[in-house]
Amino acid sequence: MSTTSHHLEGHTPAKIGARDLALVSVFAALIAVLTLVPAVPVGALGVPITLQTMGIGIAALTLGSLRGGSAVGLYVLVGLAGVPIFAKFSGGLGSLAAPSAGYLLAFPIAALLTGALATLVLRKVARRRRFLWLFLAAMAGSIFVTHPLGILGMSLNAQIPLSQAFILDMAYWPGDVVKNLLAAAIAVSVFKAFPGFARRRFQG
Repeated sequence: MSTTSHHLEGHTPAKIGARDLALVSVFAALIAVLTLVPAVPVGALGVPITLQTMGIGIAALTLGSLRGGSAVGLYVLVGLAGVPIFAKFSGGLGSLAAPSAGYLLAFPIAALLTGALATLVLRKVARRRRFLWLFLAAMAGSIFVTHPLGILGMSLNAQIPLSQAFILDMAYWPGDVVKNLLAAAIAVSVFKAFPGFARRRFQG
């Protein structure tokens, strides 16, 4: 085999097999179940605090960017199709007109970012330091994707200034920190019990 062909094989894109699709479905269901835990309305717009974001963090950290993002995307698509798996047992395209729409649309993108960073952590960081860096990976998804798009969605759908939406969004930060800590702890436990997840193996 030539050096060139070996190089190309080493960079063959990963393919999702039947077992990976099953994992995507299972984690999408996990997010749905966590979302159905009674929500806590917060702020003047009533955008609730749910366990949704913890489920997204668990999926992204455990499965990685492709599978984690697919799981979250599947959850969002099923909800938008009308299944009442969003906060407060809601669902359907009408959710896109709610003040929380920005957060909802941000979730798959946040999962892609968090999953990619988590994979980098698993490859570069010693095991004893994984918890901290996985937590930071989950926080990166929150800081750079979920909250900015959530603020934008609140501003557009509730017709309020971005500055006011920013202030309302601050109420969700303490809960996000706690949920991301729990997501990182769960991911570390999964990696210990099932090392294949840490190696990001795709299986048919």
